[in-house]
Amino acid sequence: MKTFVTLLLFALTLLADAHIFVYHRFGDARHPSTNTSIAVLKKQFDYFKNHGYDVIPLSTLVETLEKGKHVPDNWVVLTIDDSYRSFFENALPLFRRYGYPFTLFVYTGATERRYGDFMTWKQINEAKKYGELGFHSHSHPHMVSKSDDYLAEDFKKGLALMAKRTGERAKYFAYPYGEYDKRVKKIAESFGFDAICNQNVGAVSDRSSRFDLDRIALTGDTSLKEKLAIRFLPAEWIEPSVWPEHGIVHRVRIKIGVPTAARRAQLYLTGYGWEWVDVRNGEIDAILDKPLKNRRSRLILKLEKDKINTKILVKP
Repeated sequence: MKTFVTLLLFALTLLADAHIFVYHRFGDARHPSTNTSIAVLKKQFDYFKNHGYDVIPLSTLVETLEKGKHVPDNWVVLTIDDSYRSFFENALPLFRRYGYPFTLFVYTGATERRYGDFMTWKQINEAKKYGELGFHSHSHPHMVSKSDDYLAEDFKKGLALMAKRTGERAKYFAYPYGEYDKRVKKIAESFGFDAICNQNVGAVSDRSSRFDLDRIALTGDTSLKEKLAIRFLPAEWIEPSVWPEHGIVHRVRIKIGVPTAARRAQLYLTGYGWEWVDVRNGEIDAILDKPLKNRRSRLILKLEKDKINTKILVKP
C-alpha cells in the first residue's frame, strides 16, 4: 500500500496541463532527424501507462476545448505527420497492443503518386480503424512562401482527394514543416477544420485555441519527463509578429497573459540559445539586435521554470 501511494504521489507531481506529441518516422534509422525507434516508442508508452497519463483521441481534446470544459492535466494526444510507411509497418502494431489512439495527418500527394516511402490508401484506410485521420496538405509545400491562390488550390485538391479515398471529411489540419504565419493560418481556418495543429513547443490548457494547438516533437530518445513537465503560458507576441525586415530581430515585446510575480524570464532564439530578460508589469521589452540564422526560427519564452510559449518566424 505504501509503495502504491508513493508511486501515485510521484505521478501527480509530473502532471502539468495536457500535451500533444508529434511523431514522423518509426524504426527507420536512415532518417535520424525524424525517426523514433520502436524500443524508445515502447519505453514512452510504458511511461504513460505507469505514471498516470491518459492517452486520448485528438477529437476528445478538441471537443473539450470547443465546449469550454476543463482540460485534465494527465491527458496526452499522439499525432503522426506525413503518413510514412514506417508508421504502418513498424509502429501501428505497438499502438494497437497498448490500445493508444492517434491522429494520422496524411500527405495526400505522396500517397496518390505512390511514393515508395509513404502509406498506400489501403494502408491508410486500415489504420483509421484504430485512430483518426487529419490533413497535412496535398503537395507538402513551405506554405509561407506560397501565394493565396496556390494554397487554396492545394487545400481544395487534397481535401477532395482525401474524402474520395477515405470517405471522410478531414476535421483536423497540421502545417507542413510546422511553418505558418497569420496569412497562412487565416487561409487554413477558412476551410472549416475543427482544429489546427502547429509544431511549437508548448502545452494545452483550457485557454488554448483549438485553431493553434501546440505539439511537441518526439524524435530520438528525448526526455519525455521534461516534455511532460511543460505548462501552457498564454502570451501575446507584439513584436516581432512576422518575419522581421532584413531578417533582424531588433526588439522583442511580449505581453504575458497571466498574473506573475516573476521579475525575469528566459528567452530562446534559434541559433543563439537562452538568455535572461526582465519582466515588468507582466510585459517583456528586450533589445536583441540579432540577425536570424535560419529561414525557420523560433522564439521561446520560458517563465517560472516550466511555463512556455513559442513564436515561429518563417521567411516568406
